[in-house]
Amino acid sequence: MDRTERFYKIERLIRQRGSVSFAALREELGVSPATLKRDLQYLRDRLNAPIDYDRFSNGYRFATPWRGDATAHELPGVWFSEKELHALLTMHQLLASLDEADGVLTRHLQPLQERLAAMLGSDEHEAKELMKRVKLIGTARRRVPSRFFEMVGSALTQRQRLSIRYRKRSDRSVSERTVSPQRLVHYRNTWYLDAWCHASDALRRFALDAMEDAQALPERAKAVPLAQLEDELDQGYGIFGGGKLKAQWATLVFDADAAQWVSSEEWHPAQQGEWLADGRYELRLPYADPTELLMDLLRHAGTVEVRAPQALKKAYAQRLQQAAQRTA
Repeated sequence: MDRTERFYKIERLIRQRGSVSFAALREELGVSPATLKRDLQYLRDRLNAPIDYDRFSNGYRFATPWRGDATAHELPGVWFSEKELHALLTMHQLLASLDEADGVLTRHLQPLQERLAAMLGSDEHEAKELMKRVKLIGTARRRVPSRFFEMVGSALTQRQRLSIRYRKRSDRSVSERTVSPQRLVHYRNTWYLDAWCHASDALRRFALDAMEDAQALPERAKAVPLAQLEDELDQGYGIFGGGKLKAQWATLVFDADAAQWVSSEEWHPAQQGEWLADGRYELRLPYADPTELLMDLLRHAGTVEVRAPQALKKAYAQRLQQAAQRTA
């Protein structure tokens, strides 16, 4: 019987019998006196169980009503092993590293972190030390004003529509829109909102840092099936899902040096890769909007050949020419 099972059995025995002696608890649990003392102490100090020793009955019982409402006490409904708790606390640390919205996520999850750490007991220090040894390094991070992040998150969970003022970077225009939030997306150190845009009557993806204002509306958000959301926004390449644009397949060939890394990278969930006889690596992947794909190809300039389609090959060549002209 592990420690968690013992905790629940101690509570069950006290509730059923009203008062249980130390000897009876030891017999039921099959543990040493020292272990039982530690369990009782942990239940009191860490889990706030109102367990008192009653000299009159020579047993342990829940506190009398004048000490508080003992019936309101319940052990947590979900329990984890110590290894699982370590993993959860580490995940909390990773989430904190992703949290560029002025610590909004971290602030709301802090009580959970403290409760998880407390459940570790003597291993709490080890867990905190482990969290210090995990670090995520983000690049080109775009900060999001926390008031918009919280507003968007609240509207998403409460299924409310939003009125937003949005700056479109492609043409620097600013527009007022009413949207129905569907999903928050964290991609390459930036938060995006997938939403139904009522002005364009279609699904759109909005960068939160490009929102100049956001206000919750009383109207209920339009519900969009997850399958439709994934079909329209997740089929393209990167954050540019494509919307109603038809997906095309790019064929890229990386030289032997770059192939060592590219062959183990996931550029798209549906990609297809093949090693060529001369040590090069051919990668095929779908895309709708070429914007982000071109940016990633430029990172491999000089080590990648775009074979198809012709339009992508031409656009890549133009980008290389423009770069060369600016450095001439």
